[in-house]
Amino acid sequence: MIRSFRSKALKRFVENGDFSLLSVRNIQRVEIILRRLDAAKTPEQMNVPGLYFHALKGEEKGRYSVRVSGNFRITFGWEETDAIDVDLEDYH
Repeated sequence: MIRSFRSKALKRFVENGDFSLLSVRNIQRVEIILRRLDAAKTPEQMNVPGLYFHALKGEEKGRYSVRVSGNFRITFGWEETDAIDVDLEDYH
């Protein structure tokens, strides 16, 4: 389950279906990723072909990333069985 968001745009999208603040074009892919993340019980359940799941390092250690498109990633932390601090980031 997704417990919290860092990104106000993602939170708004999930709560209201409003994608006007999202900076990516492929809204459908964002929706698919968020649904999968909401259903996941462990971060490793996001490790499916095409998402390029990986654990982050350095200052972001303890967080994970999946690819949305191009430079955009959805990043998240994990606590018990919930995704936390879910964010949409431009890596470059």
